[in-house]
Amino acid sequence: MALLKVSAVSKQQGTQTVLQEISFTQKKFQKLAIVGESGSGKSTLLKIIGGLVQHDGGDVLFEGKHVEGPNERLIPGHPQMAYLSQHFELRNNYRVEEILEYANTLPESEAQTLYEICHIKHLLKRKTDQVSGGEKQRIAMARLLIGAPKLFLLDEPFSNLDILHRNTLRAVIKAMGEKLGITCLLVSHDPADALSWADEIIVMKSGQIIQQATPEKIYRQPVNEYAAGLFGKYNALTKKEAAQFGEIPSGYGNGKQLFLRPEAFALTARKSKTSVTGKVTEIAYLGSSYEIEVALEDKMVTVRTEGNSVSKGDTVYVTFKK
Repeated sequence: MALLKVSAVSKQQGTQTVLQEISFTQKKFQKLAIVGESGSGKSTLLKIIGGLVQHDGGDVLFEGKHVEGPNERLIPGHPQMAYLSQHFELRNNYRVEEILEYANTLPESEAQTLYEICHIKHLLKRKTDQVSGGEKQRIAMARLLIGAPKLFLLDEPFSNLDILHRNTLRAVIKAMGEKLGITCLLVSHDPADALSWADEIIVMKSGQIIQQATPEKIYRQPVNEYAAGLFGKYNALTKKEAAQFGEIPSGYGNGKQLFLRPEAFALTARKSKTSVTGKVTEIAYLGSSYEIEVALEDKMVTVRTEGNSVSKGDTVYVTFKK
């Protein structure tokens, strides 16, 4: 039996349709991410799942039982779910340990383990105005985890975080599943954060699910240009156009329209039957790689390489990476 089952959930706000018959399931311990542009309905969906917003149609089942919305429950929210909003708040002029003690029902040893997992043990004696935004977020997570939820709902957890706090939060979310046995459902408008974490990704647009698959399939075989663009740069080619560069790399599908990532291509020093002549127009250094924009006769192609031996204006030959 699925831990979570969302069936034909719909939501209307005035004349605007926010969600259109959304359906999916999530198994226990499955890492599921919902991605999409701002305004796609993903945050509203997460709140409906958590019993914080009333849906207009369909149903949400958690462990086989109906999740009550605000119209059915005096205090909104499901007792076995934790919801971390992107607009979380902590009381001012309190020590972190005081904030946590008010909610804590765990034995001391278990509470200390939880604080270690959330990377906040060194913050307990500080006041809430003496910690950073990323640290406040992890404190808010710990306060919710004290209640031992079975499903943790994370709404845009990586927004407004620098790279150091982002990496720490990734470790915390990973540990929630591995060490605490908590299933996580994550919403993000920055889908790159979902690729390395999720077992499955749901792509939403205008209140609808347009694709649901593994991260690799979402990345290599997006259903359209919107889904392709969410996960970084791509080269949109027809199957006939792609054949000019040689044998299409495995994993990119067999459709009429292909969305080929820059790393699928390579530059060669000599022209061959499976290369296309072009001129370098831009070179961007990305740290671990270079992105090279090449103007072909009738279109632009982006090529990502580990090293670089070309300059702007050079004539190059583009082929598929062997």
